[in-house]
Amino acid sequence: MALQPNSPYSPSSRRWRDPLYLTIEDVPGADALPDLAALVATGRALSDGARIDRTAVWAHKRGALEQLWDRFGGDPAFDRYRYEQGEDLATWATYCALVDHHGTGWHGWPAGHQEPGSPAVQRYAATHEREVGFWAWLQWLLDEQLRASGAADVVVADLAVGFDAGGADAWQWQDLLAEGVRVGAPPDLLGPDGQDWGLPPFVPWKLRDAGYQPFARTIRAVARHARGLRIDHVMGLFRLLWIPPTMGAADGAYVRFHGKELLDVVALESVRAGALVIGEDLGTVEPGVREVLADAGVLSTRLLWFEDEPPATWPRQAMAAVSTHDLPTVAGVWTGVDLADQHAAGVTVPADGDEEMRHHLRAAGHVDDSASVEQVVLAAHRRLAEAPSVLVTATLDDLLGAEHRPNLPGTVDEHPNWRIPLPVPLDDLPGHDRAEAIAAALAEGR
Repeated sequence: MALQPNSPYSPSSRRWRDPLYLTIEDVPGADALPDLAALVATGRALSDGARIDRTAVWAHKRGALEQLWDRFGGDPAFDRYRYEQGEDLATWATYCALVDHHGTGWHGWPAGHQEPGSPAVQRYAATHEREVGFWAWLQWLLDEQLRASGAADVVVADLAVGFDAGGADAWQWQDLLAEGVRVGAPPDLLGPDGQDWGLPPFVPWKLRDAGYQPFARTIRAVARHARGLRIDHVMGLFRLLWIPPTMGAADGAYVRFHGKELLDVVALESVRAGALVIGEDLGTVEPGVREVLADAGVLSTRLLWFEDEPPATWPRQAMAAVSTHDLPTVAGVWTGVDLADQHAAGVTVPADGDEEMRHHLRAAGHVDDSASVEQVVLAAHRRLAEAPSVLVTATLDDLLGAEHRPNLPGTVDEHPNWRIPLPVPLDDLPGHDRAEAIAAALAEGR
């Protein structure tokens, strides 16, 4: 049973990683599996369709991982990791074992298992050591593979704004949450209906009374083995739109947090990790927040879609990009596919459709409507490369000419969010003509 939903921004836990992302071939002992080649071939075939089926992928990977767990004879490094991660890892692994037993959504579990510290949960963990150990072992494997990736490349980790109300973090910290409340975003030009993210917020005074430990441990876990940390909806450190039960995003109200104290926690943990911090300061940002973030050394996020001034005038203390996972791809705008996707999903679109974004592309690339997608993508990134910003980035979707945006805010099943595969497997990215051309354009402009 998959623990995480389709969206990485509604995770069961922000501290523990999804074993769906494990590379089976790199797990110790995998080369001894008699059917490894067949397992790998079948796994790759699951990515060939028009949509990613996470349930099927996880079922396939789990079968291989359980074979490897049955063959696992122990490792001092695993024992050390388990000791270092302590009670938090034990709680997570116990939760996962309980999900296998009861299904997802801890609110529907037997009463004795709804509280992580209950005697019934402790008895379950003690009598299911093998099952609990399996989930702890998966986290060790993920940690080892991430550590190897961080040693080879610059890894920038991502902190979601919240977690699933029925998931592990909510189970562990249920006494600190506003029961039944969801957070979201108010109506704006890009989302006239507002957004309901379905995530429970911490109660500010309860989080403060807890010494911010849940938040600090989350930042510490996310920044582990990373050179950078991107905070989704960084304004949430200061205030979040709370949506009461039975009401919609337009009926929500802002609730304030002790933003500077939370920012101090981010500063402390990022220094410990040696990681820079990027704030996604897009959308509705109250006056003064960007200045506070800048004073703390947090990089702003500047996008071609939103900035009226050319990239060469953007601030140095920023991450420059054309788009994000919540916004259209260049190809999606230029071909009209993104606008068609929005209409098909039934979301409210601006009165001028995608004209403003098309205008940004024409101005940035000095192109007219007769230009091809490839010309527009390359021209936009050449202009982006002029930004003096510390980081200048391109999305995988734009590198590969994808037309559909990964996520359409305000939708769940109306758009296949997070289930649209890239046009080309990541393993084939080196040598891909468009990706190489965009990478060269960014490098030349730096």
